[in-house]
Amino acid sequence: MRISEFVRLAAVSAIVTVSSLAAVDDAFAFDDKVFDDKGPDKAPDKSSNPWAVFRFGFSAYKNGHKDQAVEAYRYAAENGQIGATWKLARMYAEGDGVQRNDYEAFKFYNEIVQQDVEPGSPEESYISDALVALGAYLKAGIPGTPVEANPIAAQEYYMRAAANYRNPNAQFEIGKMFLKGEGGVKASIRQAGRWLQLAAEKGHAGAQATLGNLLFQSGKVVRGLAMMTAALEHAPPGDQPWIRGMQEEAFSLADEADRRGAIALAQDMLKDGTGQ
Repeated sequence: MRISEFVRLAAVSAIVTVSSLAAVDDAFAFDDKVFDDKGPDKAPDKSSNPWAVFRFGFSAYKNGHKDQAVEAYRYAAENGQIGATWKLARMYAEGDGVQRNDYEAFKFYNEIVQQDVEPGSPEESYISDALVALGAYLKAGIPGTPVEANPIAAQEYYMRAAANYRNPNAQFEIGKMFLKGEGGVKASIRQAGRWLQLAAEKGHAGAQATLGNLLFQSGKVVRGLAMMTAALEHAPPGDQPWIRGMQEEAFSLADEADRRGAIALAQDMLKDGTGQ
């Protein structure tokens, strides 16, 4: 559908409101950083600037018109709107409104990281997220595409996001690489702990659990077990199985007094919100 065609359809569609912008879900966690408090006054056409088309694409997406959203995002992305490129990458990565295509997502993410965006820029979240996504793709490769597994390149992307943008997901991945000696780095518990600590301080449940397990193994039983227990309580669903397995194994090795102490300490950690 051409931009001019879905503009006419949009005339009879509800335009996104202030309340809907405020209720953006987790899949679009960056939106509240780039949208102001006013939705588009009218549907854009090809004479509109890329920002207006991007805003219309967001409106179309929230109203369930994902085909219109994709068309709008493509136009905005082709005209330099980095947020629109990020939206397209996410949609292809998740099969959201389009057929899932990791290679297409990879190409859009790669376009994003080529942009000259300085740390502290309002658009740095897009760069940071794209770097982590590319790291994940390069770590495993994308079967049937030119993207082959390349742990060293993955480590470089993760390190850029971790060091330049302080991305907790990247810091967690770097920590794991130092634990296992992957991605061209030499195994180092000290370096692993440093990166895991940085991610844990930002509330990353996986980093908190992994750091807790390291503490447990080093003899700091109560604190380590408490960190794993607290991390399990607020971990996202995808991380809960492996954290639970780690925590339950440690619980089975601890004595009763240490278990009780860990449970009490975990409750305190959750109350003050540190998880540490």
